[in-house]
Amino acid sequence: MSETDRPMPPAIWRGFRRLCPNCGEGRMMRGYLKVRDECPQCGEALHHHRADDGPPYLTLLIVGHIVGPLMLWAYIRYEPSPLVFIVVFGAMSVLMSLWFLPRLKGAIVAVQWAARMHGFGGRAA
Repeated sequence: MSETDRPMPPAIWRGFRRLCPNCGEGRMMRGYLKVRDECPQCGEALHHHRADDGPPYLTLLIVGHIVGPLMLWAYIRYEPSPLVFIVVFGAMSVLMSLWFLPRLKGAIVAVQWAARMHGFGGRAA
């Protein structure tokens, strides 16, 4: 089996969009974070994934690196009241985390698929 039959960049992009890393057409997720056992379009088995703590870790890393500097900038520039500061940046952090979490889970599952990790070693359907 060749390494080029599962190129990483397109797989990651498909996974980030929560699509099957194999065909790019079927929905990878059955719910908000629940990965389907197999793709409804091409039948690729997806139950092998082991995303575990990766998506929350990456979500915190990305959101923290965006919100942290924005908090510093807003505090220096506008000196908001503590209540406004907490509400605005708390809501921003929660909304960004909710948006990133399923997308990063899809990307991690796609990386595992493309690298043939955790049982994804079989031939694509």
